[in-house]
Amino acid sequence: MKTLENQTLLYDEDCPLCSLYTTGFVKSGMLDENGRKSYCQLSEKEQSFVDLKRAPNEIALVDNKTKTVIYGIDSLIKVIGFSFPLIEKIATVKPIHFVLKKLYSFVSYNRKVIIPGNVKEENKLQCTPDFNYKYRFLFIGFGLTITTFILFGYSNLILNFPKSSIARELILSLGQIVFQSLFLLKFDKQTIINYTGNIMTVSLMGSLILMPILILSQFFQLPQMIVLSWFGVTVLIMFLEHFRRVKLLKLPFYLSFTWILYRILALILIIN
Repeated sequence: MKTLENQTLLYDEDCPLCSLYTTGFVKSGMLDENGRKSYCQLSEKEQSFVDLKRAPNEIALVDNKTKTVIYGIDSLIKVIGFSFPLIEKIATVKPIHFVLKKLYSFVSYNRKVIIPGNVKEENKLQCTPDFNYKYRFLFIGFGLTITTFILFGYSNLILNFPKSSIARELILSLGQIVFQSLFLLKFDKQTIINYTGNIMTVSLMGSLILMPILILSQFFQLPQMIVLSWFGVTVLIMFLEHFRRVKLLKLPFYLSFTWILYRILALILIIN
């Protein structure tokens, strides 16, 4: 694999996802040993030519010789394309590049709610992306859509349970957001929307866990014990992840219990 030398990616050290893929670039040989650096550790000299407003939103690739910088999806295309020229050719075709750029922005602006990490408040430079309402609401809508269809399919696997519908599952998912928001009215709008994004990530995670059973059910008649047990384990995992995120966000701990309370009330309502 060809190594792109004298280039450094400035990554967000508080983002587990960013740390993972930049480490992968170095370990795979796409970048040399100095191929990644935390944005928070930028020197004063580097700050003079790196766009400090743009870099937190779009990962920056610094050319250490020319002191020039490229950002976002173009950075990733250059790194990957140096080892795989065909991928670079395909990725730079205008329609494809446009789609990739939008997908990159979708992930980048939501990375703090997709995989949150501990923020090191002692760092003078913080690699926190701008709060982009458009991409945050797109993420919430994406999460609602996937969750609605997965829960619709899974609910219908449970015998002696009222027949599900897309409308019912959508209303229940939206209801969860409204219910939880009632306990955050003393916080600002941005905090509530940020928390909602985290709820959607937890829901998406639960949907992915339920997927294997949904797929298997297309080929086999699964015992109800397996269907119900798998659902119970999924809810437990989601609760623990929700609890972890509430702690990271420094929000009231009781949000995890109101999250469960809503699901219990919704279940009682459905059954009756």
